[in-house]
Amino acid sequence: MTISFKDRVAIVTGAGGGLGKQHALELGRRGAKVVVNDLGGSLDGSGSSASAAELVAQEICDNGGAAIANGASVTDLDAVQGMIDATMSKWGRIDILVNNAGILRDKTFAKMELANWHAVLDVHLTGSLNTTKCVWSIMTEQNYGRIVMTTSTSGLFGNFGQSNYGAAKLGLVGFMHTLRLEGAKYNIFTNAIAPIAATRMTLELPGFEDSAQRLAPELVTPAVVFLCSDKAPNGRIIQAAGGRYYSADVRENTGVDLGLEASVEDIEDNIEAILDMSANVGILERTPHR
Repeated sequence: MTISFKDRVAIVTGAGGGLGKQHALELGRRGAKVVVNDLGGSLDGSGSSASAAELVAQEICDNGGAAIANGASVTDLDAVQGMIDATMSKWGRIDILVNNAGILRDKTFAKMELANWHAVLDVHLTGSLNTTKCVWSIMTEQNYGRIVMTTSTSGLFGNFGQSNYGAAKLGLVGFMHTLRLEGAKYNIFTNAIAPIAATRMTLELPGFEDSAQRLAPELVTPAVVFLCSDKAPNGRIIQAAGGRYYSADVRENTGVDLGLEASVEDIEDNIEAILDMSANVGILERTPHR
């Protein structure tokens, strides 16, 4: 059965190009009314231009869909709220939020200026907070919502020169896991996509030479659009790269019960069993604790 988004309203951030553009176009092709959000800045987040978002919105409309462009920076809470208000005024609901906006300011940790740490976290992590916070009450009141966070293998596994980016991306996973718990009773499902794609953010990275076809952004979009659908799971991480789709998870093992008198020496004696992940349970099945 064809997945349709008829009567659904979607916001896609960072949708002026790359991954976000493909997500917005596919949602539009499948009947969603789409807010194409993009500041139109450079790779490091500087500057702005509304033209990229306007071109994508126009392409959706030219193909028979409905879309509007928006140039709000996701780091500006007032501007984000203005985007949400404009969307509600035009279409009366918001069903889908794809948090895709991002920047890169790569440098080894020893050489990285703190301003570049804060700038990257501000766009990826706080930007996703801003958009999600502004749509949350709308989704709870209408008892429906689908939210997609864009994480990264850099956050899940680390990557040289990307301490700021990796920290932001793994932070989004923690954010997602909490929202999956708090949103479930309101039929709000929150998931994450970990894409590997050839975009302007990756083309100069090692291993991405001549990758435009094998790692095309549109090969990530099927997973994202599924996570926007009624059939979406809740609280999962899907990875997508070159037509391969696979999941990542946070795990814990069964461990060793050393009792209430455990010592440092007990840890030393049992460290292999403590670190052995061959017998594990999913962390999401655990009772939440503080």
